[in-house]
Amino acid sequence: MISRLVRRLWSLLAVVTVFSLLCTGTAEAPASTAPPAPPAAQREAGQDAGTETGTGVDTAPEQGRRPARGKASATANALYRTGRLPRLRCAPGEILPGSAASYRGFMSRVTACLNRSWGRQFAKARLPFTKPRLRFVTGQVSSPCGKWPTGAGGYYCSANRTIYIGITKRVLREGFELGSAQFMAHEYAHHVQTLSGIGPDYYFPRHAWAGRAEALALSRRFEVQADCMGSAFLGSVAGTLPVRDTDWRGMIEWTTRYGDEAWPANDHGKGSTQAYWMGRGFEACAPGACNTWTASKARVA
Repeated sequence: MISRLVRRLWSLLAVVTVFSLLCTGTAEAPASTAPPAPPAAQREAGQDAGTETGTGVDTAPEQGRRPARGKASATANALYRTGRLPRLRCAPGEILPGSAASYRGFMSRVTACLNRSWGRQFAKARLPFTKPRLRFVTGQVSSPCGKWPTGAGGYYCSANRTIYIGITKRVLREGFELGSAQFMAHEYAHHVQTLSGIGPDYYFPRHAWAGRAEALALSRRFEVQADCMGSAFLGSVAGTLPVRDTDWRGMIEWTTRYGDEAWPANDHGKGSTQAYWMGRGFEACAPGACNTWTASKARVA
């Protein structure tokens, strides 16, 4: 069982290399903006053989709360005080090996669950919420955040609030629902960071002006927070996704041993660091457990 799980996780390594886009400083929107998709981004049909879903917009709460600004947007975000994510039913089905349709359907249904879960959480925080766009592609399309990174399976672009998911033979080689769900939940967490102000009000501008050592440290806090928030969602829907205990333990063990091999610059944290925040989020099922910005340096090494 574990050996098959390890093979599946390695097959997903190309997918998770997407996260490097979010920490290099080249793929994010300017610090002061995170606008809706511009017309130019919508005219990529010539490069795109896929589809786009999830373009709906939720209505902001009537009595909205002014988000914290600057460093406080990261260290004292209103989402941290919202408690557990709702225990929603999320049954996205299976991914059939080699089936692009089943992979697309699975990822779309997981995203729908994420929309419902985080939409309710933002309402509790009295923060405005909008769903991200979800775009499936069969080629390496460009976006307002730049060119598609070599070897990546997908990425989140904050400039047009779109999650790009590549459908390739390598991704479809083995259907691994838990790994794919974690991948989607992590990318969605970057959308959460954008909407809540963590990205545009603190991380993006601070990262842009930081020296190399500080930029790497900031990147690690940003990325392992996404690991934690993604895992908090998985924990909240573990009973229906479903998340089998052997698969979860196997993924944590794999992450501890190999999670940092794709990041030689250590911009995503050591494997043990990633696994710690994944486990913390999964057990708490709450964004309040994911405040990496006040954690010690050792916890985000």
